[in-house]
Amino acid sequence: MFQTLLSPEVREIITFCPVRIRYNSPVVLSYTFLCLGLYLINHFIFPHFTEGFLTNYPGIEWKNPLWYWRLLGHGLGHSNPPHLLGNFSLILLLGPMLEEKYGSKPLLSMILITIMCTGLLNCLFFSTGLLGASGVVFCFITLASFTNIKPQEIPLTFVLVALLFLSKEILGIFKTDQVSQFAHILGGIAGGVFGYFRR
Repeated sequence: MFQTLLSPEVREIITFCPVRIRYNSPVVLSYTFLCLGLYLINHFIFPHFTEGFLTNYPGIEWKNPLWYWRLLGHGLGHSNPPHLLGNFSLILLLGPMLEEKYGSKPLLSMILITIMCTGLLNCLFFSTGLLGASGVVFCFITLASFTNIKPQEIPLTFVLVALLFLSKEILGIFKTDQVSQFAHILGGIAGGVFGYFRR
């Protein structure tokens, strides 16, 4: 009905170019939009939302329901635009390929396990807060190197990724900065384990 109101030339262009935007990677896109939405809520509506609800703090508080939420919630929060853009430029680059190969539910479980493990280890062994999706990023980086794996093989791409990215993070442990290298390392290890056993 709407097309009848258009001129014949415009109708011809619309018919010739039937382009539509497809929600091609539901887990990766939903994760991206959720993190973006929570960042905007923190930035424009509740200024301390990220600190109060999305930051994983050291120590275990079994009786605090918020502690359980923060085990996963820290993977949704980001401190500033470069932090958010840096993580999701790689997640959006690698995630659709991984979701197509492994499926939506397995990829979601990989994301949740990686976030929960980094949060739990931060509570147990570190004295700083943990925030962001960088563990998931490194999980995706190493997982992507397993996309063309064959039985009884370890891809050279995985070996090179491990040497380049993980060795850089191990050296970065000795720097004093706001980057959680252990989350990167653990995410990379998780991606390697997932990729090896789901090949």
